[in-house]
Amino acid sequence: MTLVTSMPRDAAGTALPPERPRGPILTDLIELLRLAGPVVLSRLGIMVMGLTDAIVVGHYSAQQLGFHAMAWAPSSIFVTMNVGLLVGVQVMTARAIGAGKRHETGAVLRRGLTYSLWLGLGGMALQALLGPLFLHSLGLKDGLADGATLPLIVFALSLPLYSVSVVLTFWLEGLARPTPGAVMMWLANLVNLAANLLLVPGTFGLPALGATGGAWSTFAARLALLVALAIYVLRMREARDLGVFDKPARDRPAEIEQRRIGYGAGASNFFEVSAFAGMNLVAGWIGALAVAAWAVVLNVSAVIFMVPLGVASATAVLVGRAYGARDPAGMTRAGWIAFAVIAVIGVIAGLLLYPTRHWVALAYTTDPAALELILPALVLTCFFLAPDAVQVVAAQALRARGEVWVPTITHLISYALVMGPLAWWLAIPRGMGLNGVVLSVIATSFLAAGFLLARFRILDLRDRKLANEGA
Repeated sequence: MTLVTSMPRDAAGTALPPERPRGPILTDLIELLRLAGPVVLSRLGIMVMGLTDAIVVGHYSAQQLGFHAMAWAPSSIFVTMNVGLLVGVQVMTARAIGAGKRHETGAVLRRGLTYSLWLGLGGMALQALLGPLFLHSLGLKDGLADGATLPLIVFALSLPLYSVSVVLTFWLEGLARPTPGAVMMWLANLVNLAANLLLVPGTFGLPALGATGGAWSTFAARLALLVALAIYVLRMREARDLGVFDKPARDRPAEIEQRRIGYGAGASNFFEVSAFAGMNLVAGWIGALAVAAWAVVLNVSAVIFMVPLGVASATAVLVGRAYGARDPAGMTRAGWIAFAVIAVIGVIAGLLLYPTRHWVALAYTTDPAALELILPALVLTCFFLAPDAVQVVAAQALRARGEVWVPTITHLISYALVMGPLAWWLAIPRGMGLNGVVLSVIATSFLAAGFLLARFRILDLRDRKLANEGA
């Protein structure tokens, strides 16, 4: 008796050779890149939204741009912390998928929505009530505090909308569906641009709102993002199978774990963002041109940093999925593949920035004195792109495998306790100016990356030992 096996054939009926089976490393690499691409686009969309506001308001009035910038500064801290506090939605969703408990992802989503609403409303109240008092306590000149007060309040009003949309985005990313979030983010960018062009200069007979118009544009964009994501989730074919419409049973351990992951990420974001913002103070002690030059360095590196952020989210999904499946080898493989990929991307980014630094600097200013500071600072920036990228990916990988507080402590030591004093010492007593500030970032990035990679390796060895003992 002859067994006949079916073989794949092309359109003409010719038999095709069987596909070569993929190894686990290649499979994980392809999955990482598939997940990271849309997430990177989504994170870039966040940057573009802020850049659009600044460009439209700045072209309308330099004074109004100052009001907008001052209003956004405290708002960005609330936004960044909320995003960190809600990371648990992404991780817990991926873990549930890895454990084969798809229906439990609905419970993760519903817990996240409730939590995000409380965070958004609380942040809105604090920002709206205390933000204006904070601005007026700084002794700002040229009426900056008064001009920034109303935009600050409008930014606060949109915080709950954004918090809920972050949960929906993270939930979809945890399901390994990052594309809808990216598409919705860019649609929100179109809404933001249209609203800016309408409200900031006051077209079609509307009053010109300046910086306040920019803030209302952000409100409109965040509302559009939330509505679009909510409609997509509710209309998903498998929404019912995923438990979206089912009220989950109370699970206090799961609730605590979901919040615990967020506590560490929120604290890390606060330390890192505050430390980089604090470099403005050191630059201010050097001089006004140093502040402008540092702003260019920070903006350029922030745009590039969106790529590591996207890879970090994809890494958290893969590591979290392996964690839920109780697959230590999968966690190890997913983590180190991601570290290698992002290190290569960081090196490539530096190699691209170095020869193009003149063009990049000229996009911001043509002032010869400012360029004299910006160009050498951008050269040094090339050296911290890779370690900075590695540290954010390693931190997310650790959180996904249950290690929450080590990344937070690492960021506290590296950014809050080391970078600031080192930047001051190199820039002022050592007389290195802005280059000293950037050198402190380089040193701190390598320090943080080294700590986090070492911890990931220690956990690898621990899990391998436990697996051998169990066998």
